[in-house]
Amino acid sequence: MSQEIAVIGSPDFTAGFRLAGVRRFASVPDDDKPAELDSAVERMLADDEVGIVVMHDEDLDHLSRQVRQEVETSVEPVLVTLGGTAGSGGLREQIKRAIGIDLMEEDQE
Repeated sequence: MSQEIAVIGSPDFTAGFRLAGVRRFASVPDDDKPAELDSAVERMLADDEVGIVVMHDEDLDHLSRQVRQEVETSVEPVLVTLGGTAGSGGLREQIKRAIGIDLMEEDQE
């Protein structure tokens, strides 16, 4: 079964992904994020056809503690965040969580 990429965020954030062909998305205007972002994320996490969820790093701040913990520990679908200052360390952890091994392990020696 082939899984899809889903994008969650502001209409400006999701627009580029939609133009690139991403069919699963949840556009949540900035003013509505405190009230609606949790439910949008929970819907995507529960969707068996979604393998990767993409969000802007700053949107994690709008999630409740429980939902944030769910996305940070989710293996399938895996959450990938863009933006922010997490740098390669954050991406490294996301890749490690998604595939189960540290591809950059040799760089640490």
